[in-house]
Amino acid sequence: MEKVEIINNRPVKIWTDKVEESAMSQIKNLTTLPFLFHHLAIMPDVHAGMGMPIGGVLACVDAVIPNAVGVDIGCGMCAVKTNWRTEDISPDVLRKKIMRGIRERIPLGMAHHKQGQDEGYMPQGHDIDKLHVVSLQYIAARRQVGTLGGGNHFIELQRDEEGVLWIMIHSGSRNLGKQVGDYYNKLAIMLNERWHSCVPTDLRLAFLPLRTQEFSSYWAEMQYCVDFALCNRRLMMERIQEVLTDALPGIAFEPMINIAHNYAAWENHFGKDVIVHRKGATLAQKGIVGIIPGSQGTASYIVEGLGNLDSFNSCSHGAGRLMSRTAAVNTLSLEDEVKRLEDQGIVHAIRSKRDLEEAAGAYKDIEDVIAFESDLVKVKTRLTPIAVIKG
Repeated sequence: MEKVEIINNRPVKIWTDKVEESAMSQIKNLTTLPFLFHHLAIMPDVHAGMGMPIGGVLACVDAVIPNAVGVDIGCGMCAVKTNWRTEDISPDVLRKKIMRGIRERIPLGMAHHKQGQDEGYMPQGHDIDKLHVVSLQYIAARRQVGTLGGGNHFIELQRDEEGVLWIMIHSGSRNLGKQVGDYYNKLAIMLNERWHSCVPTDLRLAFLPLRTQEFSSYWAEMQYCVDFALCNRRLMMERIQEVLTDALPGIAFEPMINIAHNYAAWENHFGKDVIVHRKGATLAQKGIVGIIPGSQGTASYIVEGLGNLDSFNSCSHGAGRLMSRTAAVNTLSLEDEVKRLEDQGIVHAIRSKRDLEEAAGAYKDIEDVIAFESDLVKVKTRLTPIAVIKG
């Protein structure tokens, strides 16, 4: 449930009992924005980001902030339920056919396809010639579609409460989104300085106002990246399904659930059309099905939105980091984190100290996060991992 703080005479509604100092500093910065609308909403997975904290929901009047979307534009989740029971998958088939097959078909980490993928896998209905950054990056993006990326992106095979196999993917717009995000953030900084903006540069919250060409250009390219991120997840899911079809005769798949958690959108709240930025936050309109993943080796959740107006119809996007990647490597025990996974029988991706960046110990407890947002979503399905692939 939410608690309300008044910061710089602006309401901040927070769905957790603890916010790290660096994230709170960024929250305070957001409350100084002259175009902030109504209040600021902070999800239970909140932690510091670039300019705006991850797990923040910011509604603005006639302004978009590239850094409040981030550089992995359209990053999100997808999940598919199958008709196969996990107990019927032998360890040998899981490791040698399924996991190996996925790794052969999907480039991981910084790797791209050696050749551009068919243009039919790319977003449709956009005028590429009018998208400055996308047009420059289009050829490279055809080699990126259907690739996982690194960091906290993952592919998991999971079981639900009935023992049924699910597939889950977390990935975004790859280098294309970063190029678009960086370009328009730098452009916003330059223009804000030219306009003598009242938003200090050191807040890293440079904005583009409505009814400018720069706003329109960013909006169009952001929308392309959101679509590209969906295409990326869809192609990976298609190829995982091919692997599973080869390994598990008779397997069938339900329609894919997809939801993004890094984007901006026009929405109506409290009687006004505003631009809602979700940076590491998920849409939770009443009845909408969403995905809240845990960390490596912990549960993930399929949820249904409750349409809480105070959160701008939003919920968390995951567990949220508890410590930085550097702190995780320097603090966590490789032996303990591996044991945690192996005790659960999970085929995992932790091999070295560097892999501790994405260990479960580096993240908040997903069960606590879900408990904090019981007024934002209701749980439909709890999923636990049987195998994890990381970038």
